[in-house]
Amino acid sequence: MNRVVLIGRLTGKPELRYTGSNLPYTRFSIAVNRNYSNAQGQRETDFINIVAWRKQAENVCNFLNKGSLISVDGRIQTGSYDDKDGNKRYTTEVVADTVQFLETRAQSQNRTSNSNEETVTPYDYQNVPTNDVNIDNDPFADFGDSVSIDDNFLD
Repeated sequence: MNRVVLIGRLTGKPELRYTGSNLPYTRFSIAVNRNYSNAQGQRETDFINIVAWRKQAENVCNFLNKGSLISVDGRIQTGSYDDKDGNKRYTTEVVADTVQFLETRAQSQNRTSNSNEETVTPYDYQNVPTNDVNIDNDPFADFGDSVSIDDNFLD
């Protein structure tokens, strides 16, 4: 079984791109904290590469910004290519089946206005207040417009 579930913050603003056959996709990375602290008492962070396709990619690019808190459900995909010098390079990325937004637009804008846009800091998931990540709360309640997210884009 090849299944991955991650929670993290975007390390940059995703950009929408298109394949030669006009299929939308985006590649981005998220910062994910490890579950333990290092010898200095700090949590280390992994930066995970993600690729999303079709409507999922459009939604990510239209509604998310650097620092947005998201969850990604997908699978690991590996590959390789030869660089311009003829060296073999290997890649590992998560192909997203679903991307869920874990904070409202108001929360995201408030966090952005209170922080330095140039720095993505690790997020301490152990100390998240329970009312911030509650699946019973509507993450789009403050959004003002309707949002349609099609998770069945691979069908």
